[in-house]
Amino acid sequence: MKLTLVIMAAGMGSRYGGSKQIDGIGPHGEYLMEYSIHDAIRAGFQKVVFIIKPEMRDQMEGHFGQRLRGLKANDGSAFEVAYAFQDFSSIPSFYHIPEGRTKPFGTVHALLCAADEVEGPCCVINADDYYGVDAYRIMAEALRALPAEGEAVMVGYSLSKTATLNGTVSRGVCSVSGDHLASIREVLKIQLYEDGSLKDLESGDALDPDTVVSMNFWGFAPSIFPALQRYFEDFLRNVAGENLKAECLLPVMVGAEMTAGRMRVRVLHSADRWFGMTYQEDRPVVQSSLKALHERGVYPEKLS
Repeated sequence: MKLTLVIMAAGMGSRYGGSKQIDGIGPHGEYLMEYSIHDAIRAGFQKVVFIIKPEMRDQMEGHFGQRLRGLKANDGSAFEVAYAFQDFSSIPSFYHIPEGRTKPFGTVHALLCAADEVEGPCCVINADDYYGVDAYRIMAEALRALPAEGEAVMVGYSLSKTATLNGTVSRGVCSVSGDHLASIREVLKIQLYEDGSLKDLESGDALDPDTVVSMNFWGFAPSIFPALQRYFEDFLRNVAGENLKAECLLPVMVGAEMTAGRMRVRVLHSADRWFGMTYQEDRPVVQSSLKALHERGVYPEKLS
């Protein structure tokens, strides 16, 4: 069974003000996603698929490609590297792309673009998030036991540990029953305040700091792809319209599949702390956190 890590790295980073996916943030200029790949390999993953913009391909190959292809997976096989491009060429012909639209169509579209490169269970992550060593270990274990259809897994994190004082964040806010996801809703403007309180600025509702949220750390069987295709085409027909910024998001899609009774999602809990870069002001904290992990021996002096 081949485990594949799928990294969504085609976002535009508008709030960050640049391509944070390829910002050298580690002590030796490592990208955040390099830590994800390192952790995934030692958890037993055998392949990585980068979902990128076409113009990123040469830089990604230069930074990752040759080095990663020289690595061995835990089973002794050569570690595989592949690229998938998230651009408008993969949009169904029935949909007319509005003039002036430059933004990608979101995480459902991103994962769909990788369909041809995923042969077995896959873990899907954001390029600009650090999820922790333990998260990949428990995800790999769950993927090995994942049924072929009808079930998925996610690693959940506490909302208070994923927000920033530097601006609002969007999160998949979860309701959990036992060890399964009961519901999930995308909340687009969550604000953390100095006293530790959190608020959904769109509704005005206070949010519990211990609320479980999705950080796009998903585990799927290959059967997810027909469901993604169906959902994305419905989104284009009935939601996107002429909206230049409309996005088709994985947490919303998963929620719809659960409501329809086609999917159950087991929630995994990692002992590690998440961190990531939404704003430039987040960068020093992430940089310091990575440096500390190297100093504690969680990572070698250099990842390469």
